[in-house]
Amino acid sequence: MNFIYQLLNGIQIGSIYGLIALGYTMVYGIAKLINFAHGDILMIGAYTALSVLPLLNARGLPVWASGLVAMVVCGLAGVLIEKIAYRPLRNSPRIANLITAIGVSLLIENLVAKFIGTGAKPFPRVFEGEAVQVGDLKLSLPMLITVIVTLILTLLLQLFLRGSKWGTAMLATSEDYGAASMIGINVDHAISLTFAIGSALAALGAIFYLAVFPQINPTMGMMLGIKAFIAAVVGGIGNVPGAVVGGLILGIIEALSKAYVSTALSDAFVFAVLIIVLLVKPSGLFGKEMREKV
Repeated sequence: MNFIYQLLNGIQIGSIYGLIALGYTMVYGIAKLINFAHGDILMIGAYTALSVLPLLNARGLPVWASGLVAMVVCGLAGVLIEKIAYRPLRNSPRIANLITAIGVSLLIENLVAKFIGTGAKPFPRVFEGEAVQVGDLKLSLPMLITVIVTLILTLLLQLFLRGSKWGTAMLATSEDYGAASMIGINVDHAISLTFAIGSALAALGAIFYLAVFPQINPTMGMMLGIKAFIAAVVGGIGNVPGAVVGGLILGIIEALSKAYVSTALSDAFVFAVLIIVLLVKPSGLFGKEMREKV
């Protein structure tokens, strides 16, 4: 029974990794950019949710409603970062974009540490409600909500990309900027929408993460962002369902290694998975082999 509970814990945290990884995989798949500031956008979402709680409480709204505000703020922050930091470098070598992304990440972390402080801040209980009894198992409400919402959003995102005008524009942009522009697609708008969606999903991931680990600090997005990036790579970066599958794999490995091997070595197992995948199948589990001219 303990193994099953540890497996469920892994599925819950893996769903969070997968949700955050969706932002990584969308931005890379469409803009061909690894946005290392993605984890820090998640952190902005967490602080935003905390800051609006008094206002929501005064109106009798639940704690989870702060996540909706955080999603809007992070969506706008993602668009702003793309416009200011990444768009001017769109035609530059990828190393320039990579260095810029790292710089943006460090800038956000240090600004938050300077003006808000480095101390950890507690976050109240996100979801109120009793555990759901299924046979001999008690399934926690946060776990159920996290998994169900992640699966629904993954499906909706796939439907949006395949069946909507803007989704088609984003996919066309991912194939070729120049060709997409020639057929009338506004490439800037398509990439901005990509950043907005990915950043909003990161904010939602922050709320689900706070439901499990209710504490906020300026560097909370660093390791979360790295693990989400690993999940995207394991699943096949650029592949939406692959990001979630990669997140679930990492979450389960992390939970089982903490329970049965060593808490201190759990992160080492996660990085070992990345190394193995890169050695055996560099494109990831669901990624496509791509050839590039040099």
